[in-house]
Amino acid sequence: MMKITIVAGARPNFMKIAPIIHAIENHEALQYRLIHTGQHYNKNLSETFFNELNIPEPNVNLNVKSGSQASQTAAIMIGFEKELAENKSDLVMVVGDVTSTMACAIVAKKAHVKVAHIEAGIRSGDLKMPEEINRMVTDSITDYFFTTSETANSNLRHAGVPENRIFFVGNVMIDTLKKNLPNIKKPNFWDDIKLKEKQYYVLTLHRPSNVDAKGSFSDLLKEIVSKSDGIPIIFPVHPRTQNMLDAANLTFKNLHCVEPQSYLSFIYLIKHAKAVLTDSGGITEEASVLNVPCMTFRDSTERPETCELGTNRLVGNDFKKIDTAFKDLKTKKWPQYKPIPKWDGHAAERIVEIIASRYEH
Repeated sequence: MMKITIVAGARPNFMKIAPIIHAIENHEALQYRLIHTGQHYNKNLSETFFNELNIPEPNVNLNVKSGSQASQTAAIMIGFEKELAENKSDLVMVVGDVTSTMACAIVAKKAHVKVAHIEAGIRSGDLKMPEEINRMVTDSITDYFFTTSETANSNLRHAGVPENRIFFVGNVMIDTLKKNLPNIKKPNFWDDIKLKEKQYYVLTLHRPSNVDAKGSFSDLLKEIVSKSDGIPIIFPVHPRTQNMLDAANLTFKNLHCVEPQSYLSFIYLIKHAKAVLTDSGGITEEASVLNVPCMTFRDSTERPETCELGTNRLVGNDFKKIDTAFKDLKTKKWPQYKPIPKWDGHAAERIVEIIASRYEH
């Protein structure tokens, strides 16, 4: 029996591990332990996802919570080192690009345990993003690289990764999306705000470059609101963003700040929105597959396929680009989603079959 340790730390990880866990549970030769590092501790960013996505309770929660990059990384490494020492593993599986991904990969390699990285090889080219450092470090010590796109494959080849360690499997986040679409649910505030399908925007902002400087954050919000024509903007506020929002002391009649949403409610919001306004990478994937226009307040993306085949457009903090994008939304000059290779809902099955075949041989 092959023993796999699966690590999850923050909201995007939960959607990625769900289909993998379900695929492992259908495989007799594999067993797993689920480690939640506790990097996200807000209930709607953590526990609710486990319930809605049918993920079992973690075997261990390291409860590291928030802190500086260094203190959080250190706390995760100390906790995970103890976990691996007490529970031997044949493979540590890390997903995405959060702090937990990098920290646990390092601990595993130093404990001489092989590492599988789900969503390997994606790159934004922006070293100001903590996630980019996490990706680079994790991929420098990974054994099995499971990728979402040919671009990611190419990035890994250029970094010298041998072809026989790269596995183009698709996107586990889309596995979760496709499986759960029949179960999405209207948010509690829908009727209170009197929302109507395709007559509101969904906004998410959390990147330091957008929210950590009070002036630029205020300017960006004002620009978005000014171009919205009074249409409701639903803004689920990330914990780190809430502090800046309070400090900016801004209120707009059509900007509705709401709690972080559960997965099923958030996908409902995206699916029925006029457009998604975001600085998140993962949300651009979901919006694209749902064929919902997506405007991204970043200058680069680690998911170029969402721009080439999806519905995503990069506008950065360039007000001219933002203005043009809103005009194109209003005149419906927006690209339609074209199927992205292997984003078909079966990525997790491919991953588990590959891992099992390596173990059996």
